[in-house]
Amino acid sequence: MCGIAGIVAPGPAGGAEESRVAGMLETLRHRGPDGFGRETRGRAVLGHARLAIIDLRTGDQPQSDANDRYHVVCNGEIYNYKELRRELESRGHVFRTQSDVEVIPHLYEEMGDRCVDRLRGMFAFALHDVARDRTLLARDRLGKKPLYWARSSGGLAFASEARALAGLDGVDTDLDPEAVDLYLTLQYIPAPWSIHKGIRKLEAATSMAIERDGSVRMHRYWDPLPEPDESMTEAQALDEIDAVLRESSRIRLRSDVPVSSFLSGGIDSGLVVSY
Repeated sequence: MCGIAGIVAPGPAGGAEESRVAGMLETLRHRGPDGFGRETRGRAVLGHARLAIIDLRTGDQPQSDANDRYHVVCNGEIYNYKELRRELESRGHVFRTQSDVEVIPHLYEEMGDRCVDRLRGMFAFALHDVARDRTLLARDRLGKKPLYWARSSGGLAFASEARALAGLDGVDTDLDPEAVDLYLTLQYIPAPWSIHKGIRKLEAATSMAIERDGSVRMHRYWDPLPEPDESMTEAQALDEIDAVLRESSRIRLRSDVPVSSFLSGGIDSGLVVSY
């Protein structure tokens, strides 16, 4: 599962910010019992609580590119990392681990914020560009992995769970009446709201750039809009669904620990187990 946490300070980050991130990671220990990682670069402190799934030996985070310019922490898994890695290596990129996460800084080096367009997976990540002193947060297309953010007295903070932010000075933890209304109506609180006034969820399929001057820019990079193909026959459509499900199941089996599946008896879990 893993957990990420961090702070982007208004000036150079130091001991105070590192201490705050260490405290945030403690609240995420249940998400990542296999180790903690923390790194300070410019205005950013990135933290990671690891549950080891891929590359058990050298997959600790934060990770970076070979030139140590782009540093990243990620909760989740990049399913197509092997294909991306082969592409990047063919263009001269040098990798230091076998981790799926290491493709993110290399892909960012080539594509910038558009790197999310090439990532297939469930993920929430934070990447800091040392040269530009700029941080990018991003969440996967369907929002499988959570990412919360808040403005605190020490800067803009982010974490995998709201309670990691709730203990920071300057974060308004009062109940948000609008969020309560949404919960009573929908039985859940949709992004960008959270139960706290001062804490927000990053929306699915959205990236959030925190620039050197402290300005914040949101960008939705994907919309699940249907694109019907009226020329396709029913038989062709069934063949394509079969191929997509087969390939999707195959790349999700990449792991250095045992993989299991939940079987509820419904059509969706039954299909997954059968593939």
